[in-house]
Amino acid sequence: MRILTFNVQNLRLRRRGGTARLDGARDGDLPADTVDGAEALDAQDRRLTAAIIAASGADVVCLQEVFDSDTLDHFHDEWLLPAGAAPWTHRLCLPGNDGHGRDLAVLSRRPLDDVASHASLLPADLGLAVPASLRADLPVFRRDCLRLRIGRLTLWLCHFKAPYPDADAAWAVRRLEAEAVRALIERRHAPDPAEALWLIAGDLNEPLRETRPERAIAPLVAPFTEDLLLRLPEAERWSYHLPETGAYARPDVLLASPALAAAFPDTCPKVLREGLGREAARFAGPRLPGVGRHRPHASDHAALLVAFPGL
Repeated sequence: MRILTFNVQNLRLRRRGGTARLDGARDGDLPADTVDGAEALDAQDRRLTAAIIAASGADVVCLQEVFDSDTLDHFHDEWLLPAGAAPWTHRLCLPGNDGHGRDLAVLSRRPLDDVASHASLLPADLGLAVPASLRADLPVFRRDCLRLRIGRLTLWLCHFKAPYPDADAAWAVRRLEAEAVRALIERRHAPDPAEALWLIAGDLNEPLRETRPERAIAPLVAPFTEDLLLRLPEAERWSYHLPETGAYARPDVLLASPALAAAFPDTCPKVLREGLGREAARFAGPRLPGVGRHRPHASDHAALLVAFPGL
């Protein structure tokens, strides 16, 4: 089984005057993404997004920042299939808590079982202590945590709170999200989660530098999981470039249960950076045709690909 996780940066379908079009890979927080002419690059962005996914050969594609099911189906039918991909017959995009339509989505060539959203989950549902800076009556997840099973593997798909506008406040939100994911896994895979086959995939939005000594996602790292990207050389683990500062970070994760990691000791993920803008100069490899300095690009994130042969 080949699994891809990819934050596709604001994939949204719009219909204007009977014409369907997708928003490009832009957030609107940089001048270059809002000036005249920025919209003209949207289609080129999405051609590159589709090219990355189609070329990956992934059986299961975990996406972050998809607006809704209509967007997912349109992208699949009108962009991925023309890019040469075989169909993903099982598709899922459930509404989360983002407020701007940045939801989690899944494309799969294998049946999806035991699907559950946790968008409405409250801290009290898991017995979690809530810091004074957060409201106990609000959902734990700022987007969602999707659970689904494919064959013997359970996937936990996440997209945590971004570390802005207040990095310290965002740390507390991400810590609570991490505690909730761990509690859900411990509950689902009792009595011994370490012996079950499961994978946490997605964008945990961990910044380059935390505002506190301990990582917000500490409840999800070793020994609870094995971070599969640590199997790569340190210089090859980054998946995100911040144009404003030139910083490189790795918010995207593939965190395997101890049993899954042990079952595939030679499995090493790949970071697919061919669609990143050329301003991410640390990547010296080839870009897809048409990639520009900032845009066109497939996303501001690289995709992560991992294979579990025979699973």
